[in-house]
Amino acid sequence: MHQNGIGQLNFRAIARALTVVENDLNGSKELLKGLKFDKSCPVIGITGPPGAGKSTLVNGIIEILLKEAKKIAVLAIDPTSPFNFGSLLGDRIRMASHFNHPDVFIRSLATRGSLGGLSAKTIEMTDVLRSVGFDYVLVETVGVGQSEVEITGLADITLVILVPEAGDEIQHIKSGLMEIADAFIINKADREGADVFANNLKKIIGRDLDEQPPVFKTVASQNQGIADIASFIQQSYLKQNNRRKLLLTEKVYKLIQQKMMVGIDKKKLQLDIAEALAGGDFNLYSFVDTYV
Repeated sequence: MHQNGIGQLNFRAIARALTVVENDLNGSKELLKGLKFDKSCPVIGITGPPGAGKSTLVNGIIEILLKEAKKIAVLAIDPTSPFNFGSLLGDRIRMASHFNHPDVFIRSLATRGSLGGLSAKTIEMTDVLRSVGFDYVLVETVGVGQSEVEITGLADITLVILVPEAGDEIQHIKSGLMEIADAFIINKADREGADVFANNLKKIIGRDLDEQPPVFKTVASQNQGIADIASFIQQSYLKQNNRRKLLLTEKVYKLIQQKMMVGIDKKKLQLDIAEALAGGDFNLYSFVDTYV
């Protein structure tokens, strides 16, 4: 990585490298193939529904890690609408307090409505960040549909954030989401029903999984319970999970998937379908066969 002109935590050079990779600009493949991982840098995935307080929680985790002289990168994934291809979230205003800190680098990544693209680009950009000397890379993604499960295979440790109001939906939490969580965090735990929600969640986890991930309760806005999360992150990575082969398999699978999808533009696909429909006698499977 350093051979590509990126010095230790030279934020401007890091930002340029991320832009090259995100947009598949000239030199992107060479840059990725030349990455060197000189130090251990765990990737922490943080996912959950909109309004769960992820950004506030990430802020709190960053505060604690900075006190330990750690260097942190944050990749914030912005979901995009499948209808207008526009970003829903924009810049992370709530992380503004860390924007100018010399040991914190924050970057947003729009998914552009492409699930495969989200995975591949996130993997590539996360690897760029892992290679330049950070101690931790935090990937924050909003649990909208498939994107929450997409983080599997990317993160060494995955934290799923929920709120007590999700209590009615707890029976419907996807099994995939259950399987990827290394810990569940019930944020806004000062709200009514938090204890009942935590107990119900523990029962469901205990029933579905052999090894039960812990359930933490936090009030991120008041900095309550966040030290426990930071401690969990550090201890979990020290144990070093046995999932390395699984994680790499997931990464390779998603990168191959992305490579095979190159050249298929969703907007153009929509126009081609409209044209095929106008021609009459449209058959979905014939169209796919011809298109691929």
